[in-house]
Parts: sequence; structure tokens; C-alpha cells
Amino acid sequence: MKLAKKIALTTTAVAAAAAATLLGTTAVQAYSAQPARLPAVHAPAALAVPDGNELTGVYSAHGVQTYTCTDGAWKLLEPAATLSDKRDRAHRPVALHSRGPVWVSTVDGSAVNASAIATSPRDGAVPELLLKATATRGAGTFEGVTYVQRLDTEGGVAPAAACTGTDQISVPYSATYAFYKAAS
Repeated sequence: MKLAKKIALTTTAVAAAAAATLLGTTAVQAYSAQPARLPAVHAPAALAVPDGNELTGVYSAHGVQTYTCTDGAWKLLEPAATLSDKRDRAHRPVALHSRGPVWVSTVDGSAVNASAIATSPRDGAVPELLLKATATRGAGTFEGVTYVQRLDTEGGVAPAAACTGTDQISVPYSATYAFYKAAS
């Protein structure tokens, strides 16, 4: 009798947990499907995007800046970061950032390459940047991107000490990336 009661209670608990998970997923999907305003972007004047471009995406990034030893000094080798939509409470990845620099959407495969055209220093962090797109590919998130801002940087600074040989080191960093397209 006690075993049957335990099984019934366990079955009820499993059903309740499954329903809560389903409802939670549905709520997240509904949240993601709703058009939401993009978060505000605050950039130094030196990193202002030219008129005629509109903000189309704002993503938080967490990753590393990898440095390699070159002639006794640390030189940037590559960034590696995962971007998530700042509006998504679940913080699901929407893009990967790597050497190029390039950003590739994990949602639709679109990509943008860019080159830095302006910098703004940050104490204890890699500088904030304004980058101009040099190429895009694919339809979707990064289709037609014209400018990218790297803002709110934290960490990622190369070690101050000299290095030897071909050592490499990866330093954690975070930033906000804002993407712009030509206004329609």
C-alpha cells in the first residue's frame, strides 16, 4: 500500500514538473516572439555611428581575449566570445565572435566582418571600439550590417609582464556589442 502511494505521489510530482517546464518554455518562447525595444546604447562621442544608420541588435558578450608572445611582448591573437540577446532572460547564445573580427549568428548562419576605425580607452579593460563592416554574408541577423560598436568593456587586458617564447594566455572579458544597418 505504501509503495502504491509513493508511486502515485512520484507520478504526480513528475507530471507537475513536466507541466511547469512546458509552461516555462512556452513563456520564454512568447517573450522571445514579442517585439521588444532594443536596450539603450551609450557610446562615447568618438564612437558615434554616422547618421543614416539604425540600431538593429544589442548583445552581451562573454569570452576571452587571447594573446601570444611576440618579441617579448603580448600581442592580441584573437577574441573568442559568445553573444546573447540582452532582452532574452534565458541568455541563449545568438552569435559567436572570433578572429577577423567576425560575428556569426548561431540562429541563421549570417555573418559580418569588420575593421576598427575608432577607439576609446577604458581603465582596466580592452578599449571600446567603433568598427565598420567590411563584408556580410547570408540572410538574417547580420545581413546588411554597416557598423558595430564594442561598448561597456570589462577585463580582457594583456598581462603587463614581459613574456618569452611562444606563450599564449587567454584573459576573460565581457562587452556589449551594438549592430547597425543603413536606415530604410
